[in-house]
Amino acid sequence: MAWCNRRWWTGLGGLAIVASSSAIADPPLQRFSVVGGAIPKSLTGKPGDVERGRAIVVDRRVGLCVLCHSGPFPNVKMQGTLAPDLAGSGSRWTEGQLRLRMVDASLINPETIMPPYYRVDRLDRVLGKYRNKPVLSAPQIEDVVAYLKTLKE
Repeated sequence: MAWCNRRWWTGLGGLAIVASSSAIADPPLQRFSVVGGAIPKSLTGKPGDVERGRAIVVDRRVGLCVLCHSGPFPNVKMQGTLAPDLAGSGSRWTEGQLRLRMVDASLINPETIMPPYYRVDRLDRVLGKYRNKPVLSAPQIEDVVAYLKTLKE
């Protein structure tokens, strides 16, 4: 699934304290709490897998991260320059801050161009087969967070 099939969204008016989706998704989105600019608890209740997370980040058909971000990926060609370099992500942000950025970066910055990877509402022009489905599942979010935590400066 590709987020390019989803339109860039408009920002939210304020920071949500508790978020969930009432949309039908399979499986349903996990509830989460935003505390101090972070989602401190894992969406799955367990840590993600670093290797699976790296594979998601560098895969242009899954995570799509390298379309906008560059990083310590020597074998990945044509890395993006629109967004911050992912090198050092684990030093710049906590696990909870990384998770919030993956789930819905517009909760931090309403003007962001980063797509919400774990939100299904307030999106426009979504292809029918992708409606009510997040770009990444909760386990995939946790895998990416686990990988990004390893990227220290």
